[in-house]
Amino acid sequence: MDKVVESAARAVSDIPDDAVLAVGGFGLCGIPSTLIGALVQGGASGLRVVSNNCGVDDWGLGLLLAAGRIARMTSSYVGENKEFARRYLAGELEVELTPQGTLAERLRAGGAGIPAFYTPAGVGTQVEEGGLPWRYSPDGGVAVASPPKSVKEFGGRRYLLEEAITADFALVRAAVADRHGNCVFHAAARNFNPLCATAGRVTVVEAERVVEPGELSPDAVHLPGVYVDRVVAADPSLDKRVERRTVRGPRTAITTATATATATATATVAEEN
Repeated sequence: MDKVVESAARAVSDIPDDAVLAVGGFGLCGIPSTLIGALVQGGASGLRVVSNNCGVDDWGLGLLLAAGRIARMTSSYVGENKEFARRYLAGELEVELTPQGTLAERLRAGGAGIPAFYTPAGVGTQVEEGGLPWRYSPDGGVAVASPPKSVKEFGGRRYLLEEAITADFALVRAAVADRHGNCVFHAAARNFNPLCATAGRVTVVEAERVVEPGELSPDAVHLPGVYVDRVVAADPSLDKRVERRTVRGPRTAITTATATATATATATVAEEN
């Protein structure tokens, strides 16, 4: 079955108000920027989004947030998004913060048909006890708080019961996809993308490269096409952003600077002596 859709706008056109979306990516790595851009241009609002974070102020899910289209986020990381923090603290956004590994497993369980599971993450904290502020009131009080979680002991150790996550739609990004929806992800983009894809009732993939059936080796496929409903070509004109650049400059420049500083220090010591 050919699952390629001619445009991103067409691929997300039936996402309604108040839909639950599972959105792949980590920081700004592997995010479905083409599909998010099409959703920004559409009219869906009140969206309840499950994603590791909410992009940054001017990119990724941050664009939907700035447009006032997201009502609730289930995330593990606030990230570099100041508007996310502002809306949350002002009571304009409901936020369920979840340990990152737990979030990943909740998505995986949802895709596998497992309704809930036990995990040691969060035992003895407010994750277990409840009371984490999901939504603030305008006066700064807590309008909606997290409920306490069920606890059970296995082998003398306490575990929390966590419910699986499923979504109405999943938006993910692949490096390569064929027309049948079989996908290959590149490096760190293979984090939340496959998990979100399996957890979505309708899964839409944007691919940097779309190939014909048979061009992908079965051993190279990370996500089988059975999980994918639509495939669209990613917009090549969109930049791949870096959330926070931490790499050093070229080694030669560092070496030269170090050598100069060392020579200066040596000369200073010699003059003092």
